[in-house]
Amino acid sequence: MDSVRAVSGWPVDNAAVAVVRASGEVLGEAGPQAREFRLASVTKLLTAYATLVAVEEGAVEWDQPAGPEGSTVRHLIAHVSGLAFDEHKVVAQPGTRRLYSNAGFEVLADTVHEASGIPFAEYLTEAVLAPLGMESSRLAGTAGAGGVSTCADLVHFAAELQRPTLVSQSTVDEATSVAFPGLAGVLPGFGYQKNNDWGLGFEIRDHKSPHWTGKGSSPRTFGHFGQSGTFLWVDPDAGVACVALSDRDFGQWAIDTWSDFTDTVLADL
Repeated sequence: MDSVRAVSGWPVDNAAVAVVRASGEVLGEAGPQAREFRLASVTKLLTAYATLVAVEEGAVEWDQPAGPEGSTVRHLIAHVSGLAFDEHKVVAQPGTRRLYSNAGFEVLADTVHEASGIPFAEYLTEAVLAPLGMESSRLAGTAGAGGVSTCADLVHFAAELQRPTLVSQSTVDEATSVAFPGLAGVLPGFGYQKNNDWGLGFEIRDHKSPHWTGKGSSPRTFGHFGQSGTFLWVDPDAGVACVALSDRDFGQWAIDTWSDFTDTVLADL
């Protein structure tokens, strides 16, 4: 797959990318696949998936109270709890605004910890990382931004998102469908979005503009990007996922590069 070679032109010291099918077949890869990178907010995908496992196990329920008064687990994971970006401070009524919140994911992880009796980093390892063979991945900080992983490990996770084995397909379908539709909000790095659609931990492309995925990405595309210069998207219509990790923090370079890169990957299928 020639398109992945474009990563060599990114203005970064190190970057690794891979394109993978649901079967786990890697269509193309470039860069150091075994090198560890900070995930930043791509961590939220792993935290969300561990929460899906917790829900299916019965440890937590989507509509149980969690976080600010009137908020639930569902509100926290969909960024509508009303908590501020990086503070445990209530700035809106739950369910009224899409307020992207690292603090909300910290409360989410605490909720799973309290319900399961297992520290969240251990729960994540036992529920997601170990079963998928992600031996070089770990939660080294907060549940919203403290993950460390490799491109090779995230290929396993990207395949899992397309053909789930740890949870049911219906659970993944719910998590990657819009939760609390019609809410406006700011997509970090890309500004105000009239319909800032989000699923249960997964950002949904829909018709957002500007956006970090490609102009040709289907509206059903879901995933996340991180401020450490990382992203993972799954395009169900194209039947493919892409992982990209780098060692340069998100900035204008990523805005200028990622969307065109994604379009080139999709055109190469």
